[in-house]
Amino acid sequence: MNILLLGSGGREHAFAWKIVDSPKCNKLFVAPGNAGTSQIAENVDISPNDFEKLSSFVLEKNISLVVVGPEEPLVKGIVDYFEGNEKVSHIPVIGPSQKGAHLEGSKDFSKKFMEKHGVPTAASKTFTKETLNEGLQYLNTQSLPIVLKADGLAAGKGVLICQTIEEAQKSLKEMLVDNKFGEASSKVVIEQYLDGIELSVFVATDGLSYRILPEAKDYKRIGENDQGLNTGGMGAVSPVPFADTEFLSKVEERVVKPTINGLNAEGIKYTGFLFIGLMNIQGEPFVIEYNVRMGDPETQAVLPRIKSDFLDMLVHMGEKTLGNYTLDIHPFAATTVVLVAGGYPESYKKGDRIEGLEIANAEENSILFHAGTKLGEENSVLTNGGRVMAVTGTGEEVGTALENAYNTVSKVCWKDLYFRKDIGQDILKLLK
Repeated sequence: MNILLLGSGGREHAFAWKIVDSPKCNKLFVAPGNAGTSQIAENVDISPNDFEKLSSFVLEKNISLVVVGPEEPLVKGIVDYFEGNEKVSHIPVIGPSQKGAHLEGSKDFSKKFMEKHGVPTAASKTFTKETLNEGLQYLNTQSLPIVLKADGLAAGKGVLICQTIEEAQKSLKEMLVDNKFGEASSKVVIEQYLDGIELSVFVATDGLSYRILPEAKDYKRIGENDQGLNTGGMGAVSPVPFADTEFLSKVEERVVKPTINGLNAEGIKYTGFLFIGLMNIQGEPFVIEYNVRMGDPETQAVLPRIKSDFLDMLVHMGEKTLGNYTLDIHPFAATTVVLVAGGYPESYKKGDRIEGLEIANAEENSILFHAGTKLGEENSVLTNGGRVMAVTGTGEEVGTALENAYNTVSKVCWKDLYFRKDIGQDILKLLK
């Protein structure tokens, strides 16, 4: 079968890597893709948000399945567009409907959904520019620290954890009045701070049945010891030792089932992936947020652990037969280290030549996934984003996986390359 994958990040390179490994894959196209996907699939210069061009391409290339990587086309309604276009309505699109994508597209919507369906989460209230004064007063009633979340999509950077009331009040004004995150912060959710250990659980669903994929822990801050600005993610580890069988059973019963049942009860079509950001508070799960796609860079640590045919799972999701799919997981650990351009997550340079890729790709027990890369002259590979690539190491234990990842990281270089050297160190302490 011919497949079209949308996106250009490390998550999409990992998807592509698994899809082409399946005997069911005849030809994979990636729109727009990156330098890494171009080595295993055919990149297509179409934006994931250009639904008209995508639908024409799907017909031209006899595409049987469309897989949506990033959240933006989902929030903009790509699934509804395909379903409403009779020429392409027969082609399954892996991703939720626009209403389902509100779980990520609107923090306010997702909080109300959780409260309505009994999903454990932090107490919160939502405010707008018009209710700014009420918000400022509400902050005075809250314990510290206080969490402020931009309602809309803010590229993983719209969450602020304020340590003082004054900082929270200043930040609320900046978000609502000064449009700190643009339209995304036209509404702001003020949320109780949850003190625990964070992790992510990933669910694949066809809207009826579901399969719980390996869990992971990611590292959001740019600096070591979780200091500095939030990023899209600097690394990930899977499995997570504090997510034992008992805890994951609680997640399934208290979070996954009520969420899937709630979507059905509200008539929300949801075929795709559900990322559940969780806080483990003394063995009890609380939901921090939903995302309506796989995480990045968690995908790069989760997908290598999937032993069964990944494309077969996507096909079953599209055909609404996921209940017939057997998910097999490798017992080994996978750890991912993200390599970024100097200056990220603020201003950074593009177009630097990346050296050492041939040696890095030859290393055993590691996989190099491209993200912000593009092809240059004479088949050179250039930086083309903030998060440039991710290296995933595998091993029987987390420590071995980290050694393998960092060994391969040392082979890659470009001007002002930066990565965190402490990914997984907190996990290793827990395992001692």
